[in-house]
Amino acid sequence: MYRFLLTPRWWGINVFVLLAIPFCVFMGSWQLSRFEDRVQDHRTATREVSAEKEEAARPLAELLPVDEKTSGDRVTVTGRYARQLLVPDRQLDDRDGFYVLTLLRTDGGRALPVVRGWLPGTADPAKAPAPPTGEVTVTGALQASESPGSNGVSAVGGLPAGQTGAISAASLVNLVPYDVYDAWVTLDKGDSGMKAVPAAAPANTGLDLKAFQNLGYTGEWFVFAGFVVFMWFRLVRREAEFARDAELGLLPDQTPTATPSAEPTEPTREGASA
Repeated sequence: MYRFLLTPRWWGINVFVLLAIPFCVFMGSWQLSRFEDRVQDHRTATREVSAEKEEAARPLAELLPVDEKTSGDRVTVTGRYARQLLVPDRQLDDRDGFYVLTLLRTDGGRALPVVRGWLPGTADPAKAPAPPTGEVTVTGALQASESPGSNGVSAVGGLPAGQTGAISAASLVNLVPYDVYDAWVTLDKGDSGMKAVPAAAPANTGLDLKAFQNLGYTGEWFVFAGFVVFMWFRLVRREAEFARDAELGLLPDQTPTATPSAEPTEPTREGASA
């Protein structure tokens, strides 16, 4: 009954199934390993951020450029505070608020964005404490520049004067007349009664949307593998039923096509009279 499996058509189907199932399982396992790697990176980054709070702060020049290894490291910088900006729509402890961002001019003339703290409510310059005057030395966690539209960073433009949606050199260079470091610092302790902003884990190391996309792709590939098996069994069962019906003579009825009659037609009355 199953001799049809040896026909050329079914050889092609069988080869496809034998190749598709391992491929789907491999891709699903690979996506699952990517998700597990991101979970492990998240745990490692969280431990490192906690451990780095106890480490001695280092000069900024030793930690640039910011990467996965230096992100979150404690840094110390000396300079003078210059222009102050607000970063709206930032949450802390499940509360809406805004960051108070002040640019610190260093001896080299470049400015380092420093998040001095967080305040609840709508961004309002009147609520933000003025920065200290004179030369100051700040200590905090080094962070990489933000990318608008990712990790909760607003990509909305048209903000009021004195506000920025993302803390990045690309965004700030258009707001100040001096060069800006491609990094920023969040203070260990909030300045002037503000709440300190905790350091974030490096990019691509947290349980973000990409991590859960990997988990979703894992399920999709395993579903594809199951679907291939299901369809193969369904086709085999249907073909076996056709073969069994053929052996029993239970073939579908076929209506014979009409053939023209060989008998001469009777002449019409007009033809006979003629």
